Amino acid sequence: MLVVIFLKDMLIDTHAHLNFSEFDSDRDQIIKNCLDNNIWMINVGTSFESSKKSIEIAEKYSEGVYATVGVHPMNESEDIYSLMQSDKIVAVGEAGLDYYKRPKNKAKRKEFEDKQKEAFLIQANIAKEFDLPMIIHCRYAHKDMIPLLKDLKGVIHCFTGDLDDLEKYLNLGFYIGFNGIIFKLDLDDVISKTPIERILIETDCPYLGPTDKRNDPIDAIRVAKRIAEIKGVDYDLLKEKTSENAKRLFLGAIQS
Repeated sequence: MLVVIFLKDMLIDTHAHLNFSEFDSDRDQIIKNCLDNNIWMINVGTSFESSKKSIEIAEKYSEGVYATVGVHPMNESEDIYSLMQSDKIVAVGEAGLDYYKRPKNKAKRKEFEDKQKEAFLIQANIAKEFDLPMIIHCRYAHKDMIPLLKDLKGVIHCFTGDLDDLEKYLNLGFYIGFNGIIFKLDLDDVISKTPIERILIETDCPYLGPTDKRNDPIDAIRVAKRIAEIKGVDYDLLKEKTSENAKRLFLGAIQS
């Protein structure tokens, strides 16, 4: 069990991709800037290589930088089991279903969907074996995703579903991740109805920033402030509660 001491006024970006090539030129400086500003991060794997890179980055730091191992549903399925050795791994994913580009032909569509479900269930079994939460990617596939989540724990990453979807995920015990897409889509009603005890802050950097420019975990501040504004709560309270949520889900037994 990973045990760490958290600093006061912490904000945790629970979904970053500093393991991606977009950060090859300034990754170390960005991480230093984040840690100096009490921004901790979880770098999320989307393939074997990006998961491996996430682990390599996390193992350079004694605290504040963590990794996940997973294969994105739009990537070819890969065997990630051999990577599950590092104690800096805090989740499996991002894994899930993405029907954005599914074929129109009925037979090909079923093959496409079945292939994604199979890849997801393989990763779900790894999460169960290692007693880890999952980071769930779901786009245009909530109806198929929800039945696959039995006996799992984790977060619905970059949630853009409706209130009915939200209720179902909350009833399953899942956390809900919000990122910079809240500046581009009208998710105010969903955010207002998501209990603060179930919200996680994300950036999904380098994507989905508050602007069209490359973002990084520092932008978690802007996401958190916007969510606090929508919910009508104090920003410091929102920051504290969402960090507690991240500790509880991803980092095990934590002494604050």
